[in-house]
Amino acid sequence: MANEQRGFTSSLGAILAAAGGAVGLGNIWRYPYMLGQNGGGAFLIVNMFFVLLIGIPLMMTEFVIGRRAQSNVVGAYKKLGRKKGWGVIGYFSILAAVLIYAFYSVVAGWTLNYIVMACTNQLSGMTPAAIADTFSTFTSHSFWPVLFQLLFLILTAVVISLGVQKGIEKISKILMPLLFILLLLMVVRSLTLPGASEGLHFLFHPDFSKLSGAGVLNALGQSFFSLSLGVGAMVTYGSYIRKEDSLFKTSLWISVCDLMVAILAGVVIFPAVFSFGMDPAGGPQLVYVVLPNVFNSMPLGGLFAAVFFVLLGIAALTSTISLQEIVVAFMVEELHWSRRKSSIISMVLTFVVGAFCALSFGPIKHWTLFDKTIFDLFDLITASYLMPMLALATTIFLGWFYPKVEVKDEITNGGALNANLFELYYFILRFVAPIALLVILVSGIIG
Repeated sequence: MANEQRGFTSSLGAILAAAGGAVGLGNIWRYPYMLGQNGGGAFLIVNMFFVLLIGIPLMMTEFVIGRRAQSNVVGAYKKLGRKKGWGVIGYFSILAAVLIYAFYSVVAGWTLNYIVMACTNQLSGMTPAAIADTFSTFTSHSFWPVLFQLLFLILTAVVISLGVQKGIEKISKILMPLLFILLLLMVVRSLTLPGASEGLHFLFHPDFSKLSGAGVLNALGQSFFSLSLGVGAMVTYGSYIRKEDSLFKTSLWISVCDLMVAILAGVVIFPAVFSFGMDPAGGPQLVYVVLPNVFNSMPLGGLFAAVFFVLLGIAALTSTISLQEIVVAFMVEELHWSRRKSSIISMVLTFVVGAFCALSFGPIKHWTLFDKTIFDLFDLITASYLMPMLALATTIFLGWFYPKVEVKDEITNGGALNANLFELYYFILRFVAPIALLVILVSGIIG
């Protein structure tokens, strides 16, 4: 199938769609509290270094595989691997996508619930204890988390069923600019709060004495995970990128967008947190417990709470779209099902698996394996094992088994683009990236 029939219509569409897949809850939910726990600006600088050194080359690698094969993640490895068993990487990518989508959609459902509460002013006037109790009560309920998870899954499936151009690309061109507009609005409000400068100092003043070895590993891992690498999303989206587009520039812009969202989220959160004397190292509850207290302490806090949780929902949606598309593209191209049928079946599959993740905070929280709930187990398996292993296998495949001349041909668009940096990229692909991924993998196993 020709690229103009199955892929994005423009380089902007490719950048916004793939950036949407990279930008997610991790940027606005996870990144700020990791900054808070690892010395603020020091973590930021180290993370940015790893994005440039490892993140961009790894993204280019997945794009090369997808665009070269013009196929879904399973078909791509089968085609380029010349049927020598490399297709197993694609199948494990499908597994990783399903598991990640299962627990990620739970948190997306929490966000949808908070959008409803913020827009109906239910959070206003609550005491800090009441807000914490509201979060705990909701997540441990046997019905509401599952319902909101299902609603988010349906919303994602509707977008996916419309296709690559009319669904993914079109909605990305709307949601990603809207995400930045809402973020900038929140930035202005946060910077006008009294004492905001203390939060900016924490965010941008590097204190390397507070950055431990574990913090450096977290920065390395964040550079990898925040770009949605190792799960097949960028291989899938790479197959939709036009042949005339530069994979380096596309990867660079996506990484810049991803970092900008994370940094802007920090600019929104930390000045507000410091202004009202909250804990910047509040952990995963920073967004759902600490920030509602911050909003309740500021003028027009209800309005800004609604804006914040809407932008958080947008970030979640662009990511769930990329996760479901991995599975749907496989079903359409390998199983020859219609896009609508594939969207429905993949949604139902995710819901059945994901419901156990949602309920693991309440009715089945005692269902544990290795002292991990189902939610935590899925998170551990994908983040610590599957994703780094798959990314490592990808670098080995393209760097050591796939012909170098064909990699160069794809990177340079058949020689049309300057190839001066190709040897540096290829060195990182073969040596630097595998070592970094091994470090992430080993640290995850022994951690």
